[in-house]
Amino acid sequence: MLIDTIRIASAARAALPRLGGTSFPALAAALALAAVATPALAQNQEAPAAEPAAPIEDDIVVSGIRASLASSAAIKRDQAMIVDSVSAEDIGKLPDVSIADSLARLPGVTAQRLEGRDQRLSIRGLGPDFSTTLLNGREQVTVGDNRGVEYDQYPSEFFKNVNVFKSADASLIAAGIAGTVDLRMLRPLESKRAFVVSARGQMNEKDKLNPDGSRYGYRASATFVNKFANDTLGIAIGLSAQSTPTQNERYAAWGFPAEPLAGGNLFLGGAKPYVQSSVLKRYGGVATVEWAPSDNFHSTFDALYSNFEEVQRLRGIEFPIAPTWGSNAVIQPGYTVENGLVTEATLTNVVAVQRNDYNKRTAKNLSLGWNNDLRLSDTIHFVVDASWSRATRTDFLLETYSGTGYNQSGAKDTIRITHNGDGTYDIVPTLDYTNTGIISLTDPRGWGFNGVETVVQTGFLNRPDFTDDLKALRASLNGEIGGSIFSRWEVGANYSRREKQSRYKSYFLCPKGGGTNCTVASGTPLSVPVPADTLLDEQVSLDYLGVPKMLTYDPLKVYALQASYFDGRPGSLARDNDITEKVLTGYAKLAIDGTVGGKALKGSLGLQVVHTKQGSTGQIAALQDGVVTASPVADETTYTDFLPSATFSVELEDGFFIKLGAAQTMVRPRLDQERITQAVNIDFSKIGLGGLPQNSPFSSTGGNFALKPYKSGNVDVSLERYFRGGGYLALTGFFKRLTDFVDPNNSVLYDFSALLSVLPPAQRAIVVAQNAQFGLVSQPANTGRGEILGVEATASLPFTVFSQALDGFGIFASGSYVDSKIIYANNSPVTLPGQSKWIGSGTAYFEKGGFQARATYRWRDEFLAELAGLSANPEYRTGKAEGVLDAQIGYEFQSGPLAGFSILAQAKNLTDAPFVTTEAGDSRLVREYQRYGRDYYLGITYKF
Repeated sequence: MLIDTIRIASAARAALPRLGGTSFPALAAALALAAVATPALAQNQEAPAAEPAAPIEDDIVVSGIRASLASSAAIKRDQAMIVDSVSAEDIGKLPDVSIADSLARLPGVTAQRLEGRDQRLSIRGLGPDFSTTLLNGREQVTVGDNRGVEYDQYPSEFFKNVNVFKSADASLIAAGIAGTVDLRMLRPLESKRAFVVSARGQMNEKDKLNPDGSRYGYRASATFVNKFANDTLGIAIGLSAQSTPTQNERYAAWGFPAEPLAGGNLFLGGAKPYVQSSVLKRYGGVATVEWAPSDNFHSTFDALYSNFEEVQRLRGIEFPIAPTWGSNAVIQPGYTVENGLVTEATLTNVVAVQRNDYNKRTAKNLSLGWNNDLRLSDTIHFVVDASWSRATRTDFLLETYSGTGYNQSGAKDTIRITHNGDGTYDIVPTLDYTNTGIISLTDPRGWGFNGVETVVQTGFLNRPDFTDDLKALRASLNGEIGGSIFSRWEVGANYSRREKQSRYKSYFLCPKGGGTNCTVASGTPLSVPVPADTLLDEQVSLDYLGVPKMLTYDPLKVYALQASYFDGRPGSLARDNDITEKVLTGYAKLAIDGTVGGKALKGSLGLQVVHTKQGSTGQIAALQDGVVTASPVADETTYTDFLPSATFSVELEDGFFIKLGAAQTMVRPRLDQERITQAVNIDFSKIGLGGLPQNSPFSSTGGNFALKPYKSGNVDVSLERYFRGGGYLALTGFFKRLTDFVDPNNSVLYDFSALLSVLPPAQRAIVVAQNAQFGLVSQPANTGRGEILGVEATASLPFTVFSQALDGFGIFASGSYVDSKIIYANNSPVTLPGQSKWIGSGTAYFEKGGFQARATYRWRDEFLAELAGLSANPEYRTGKAEGVLDAQIGYEFQSGPLAGFSILAQAKNLTDAPFVTTEAGDSRLVREYQRYGRDYYLGITYKF
């Protein structure tokens, strides 16, 4: 039953101990003994429904956050596996603004903020590439570039609870090695009849940073639940729509080279201050039909659809600065150096590039599932589950450029750079960058090059397109076992077919009026005036970093006036690919439920056998004699993995559990690493440099269709103490031994003799004489290994465990420590993306008589952040430690004409915490600095 109020029986409370009634050292000793006596079997399990225990008599009624925490505690207590959960406070209401916000409060879970929203979840120090996300127990595709699910695609109003399984058993199909997130929709036959509508407004504290942006948004939803035919037929329907704005003051540094013209001290290589205004619009719906005409048959059909569109408007100025990186700027005498870093300097002869960019991302997500449970006898059930998950995404990523003249031929600027306490640099120019008398549409730095000759590049357009499709069919038999500590058995099989198609198209943009293919040699105009009808009435200010104003125009209007030329460079052509994975999983499991030595014991023993056939199609592209050649290529590989598992939960005394888990788990590599494509490069400048592979004129870069999954041998131990009123304390330790870890930068020696014929005879003779035809092929490989060790602590305490006078008050707090050591075949150490050594979160709340108030603070240590780099390729840099404070206050009318009506005010990021990355272990060397501001929400809900 969907619980919007959790009834905790006083009889059950009396059976649970008070706080502090057990010796933890004694428990630790018992744990060590049990660990020795228990076979070290690996584990894996189907995503259990993880429902809370049924209420019984003499009920005390709680609601809201207290109900949510009590439901989550019941799920955790009743599972033999190690699991943490977030439960809905009411129909259509998870405790936070988004699913990712709620999950980031759980022990061992952190989130990296993207565009001001919590997105990239890390579990136990491992990023989203190492976990999987299920919907009602079924693996899901994603609108993202790889496997990691973007939780924005799921409206939080549609879910009853979200479970994070940190251990596994054999019936948990497609489990990750970090954890498995299972999103659970409500079940109408287990829920009360309801019709709930809600609406919420949103405002960012920052005024719109772009004149064509917005600071205001909204969110609305409706949920209907009903039962028919003597409660044998139930339906649940949910609808949701939202428009969410974000404002982002951004700063990006190119890097910090040692500058010979500044005494060899570190110098700002270049920087791009810009402002971003984004709006995410999403609408979606869910429907569940549940039919149980008799005790012998139960059928459930689920459907989820989500459509979202995100528009980003970005404007800024890119300043090439360090002379050693080719800026041609001149450092003036009198610069300031502090501890090897130039912190103040004046530079002349500066040529900057103004950017007016526009990004649009459109994505659709559909998920269907149909589960049928047929009872064949009193003790045996046959279950069939079919599912289909499909996601599509199209991006329109537009860059437009303006400056004082083509290829540094226009007016030059004089700038003053000053290092700030937060690691950014103020950049104060002399030129007026809004003056259309000197600013035109052009290629200010002459960067345009199509691989063969120079082009006039006044803009660039990327149009990637992704389709991710997953179909699965699962069948299982399960039954009861009498007269044994083994209570149930289950055998089953799951077949899935996943195909991800990635298509990349890109175009050079240039002025119309002459020439062909945007080339300079053909007479393409080098610059054109900025059309007056494209200019906006208000000019963007970058004064937060010293730039008063910049020329502001509509990039879409400018795009419509430009010519385009297809980007046919090998590196662009070789990106298109298809990845196909056909996976057959067989499993068997014995469930344990009995008594050993007078102690209640639950758990499971199981084994998965996973057979995989994976393949890829794509192209091998090369540039020869000024001509791009592309040849189709396809291949596939097969492999089989055996994944044993074991879980045990022993109740040493009432409310005091020790849980053990051991498992061999695996997770597949990033999809872009499984592509077969290769881009071959011939660098004539390396001819004559010698016979070392890195000096060969031949090289190639691409993916590896034969990559195997990451594997992990896991051991988990949890001590859990539950108290009256639903509170608990938990201390969990885990160890993971990782093998087949993927090295994305692996290189292998390759004989490129087949390409010698493309070289002129004299150069060919030099290469052969130096044996330089042996070059490097860069492709990922399973060469790494390592270990992860960590501890998690959780306290969920309603203050009634101390005194009834504190009824309504409580806390939920967690902290974790993770240490890892990962090395590749060359023994080079690896920092795991997303791992913070220390993380913590705490929620303090008061809720009583319809009134509620709470505050949540989340903190994480520094971590390796993943960002989208050039051409959307991932880049990794150190993210600084950050703390985020959220709060909310609300009231629900309990009686009278307004009964069922509630109002809620929320505030997010009250600390105005920026997202900051640095390099080289030096906090002064800031590479990205993003400030999102505070968000405020005001919403109403009515339950009919």
